[in-house]
Amino acid sequence: MPLTLIGLPWDASSSHARGAGLAPSVIRAVLFSPSSSPYSMSGVDVRTAIKSYDFAELPENAAEARTAIEARVAAALAAGHAPLSLGGDHSVTFPILKAVAAAHGPVNVLHIDAHPDLYDDYDGDRYSHASPFARALDAGAINNLVQVGIRARSPVYADFAEKHGVVMLAPDEAGAVPYEKLAAPLYVSIDLDGLDPAFAPGVSHPEPGGLTTREVLGVLKRLSARPVGADIVELNPERDINLLTAHVAARFVKELAAAMG
Repeated sequence: MPLTLIGLPWDASSSHARGAGLAPSVIRAVLFSPSSSPYSMSGVDVRTAIKSYDFAELPENAAEARTAIEARVAAALAAGHAPLSLGGDHSVTFPILKAVAAAHGPVNVLHIDAHPDLYDDYDGDRYSHASPFARALDAGAINNLVQVGIRARSPVYADFAEKHGVVMLAPDEAGAVPYEKLAAPLYVSIDLDGLDPAFAPGVSHPEPGGLTTREVLGVLKRLSARPVGADIVELNPERDINLLTAHVAARFVKELAAAMG
């Protein structure tokens, strides 16, 4: 399936630091930099896998921005393209999932993250980057949710996860991913703070003890279903070191493009 690469420069729903809104253009620049190979590890050329690009600006109002994100993803799907989106903070995933579920039905989600993002609201905001999967579950957009890399658990998260049958795995449990729950239609969401800061320092909410780049790539390689959509979020270029995290994000774009296209 052809892909549309969608840039979503939004970080106004972040709870701590801004900067993730700068990420889409940085990842795109690194992705096509002559300093790095354009090929996935299986030999797919990302330049041919991605057929179109949508890096338009978003409205400043949060509700209008969510509506615009949903519409842009829906347009890509209507064109027969699989959406591969670059955030932005993780709040962008809820409107993406609404559009994907409208096209494919409730999806199974692989979620790489340090945080479960299952708060009913965070500081009074039900649509913050701490709540996208709570909103998507409430909306019926998710069938199975499998989270890998989680190391910021709380009783609130645990109660919500138990109620909704969420599989929540710590980094040292990455080998126990229940791939049978990740059948088609499959969606992949990668928050870069799911990785250890040694591998992805350029994030707003670093949590030591995370996944390695190789572990994330290994999980992606073991997926048997072709993802119908994916996102990579929470790169903060203002906190990155020598574009290290941006290069990790670009590698994930290449591997997801190969898996999706």
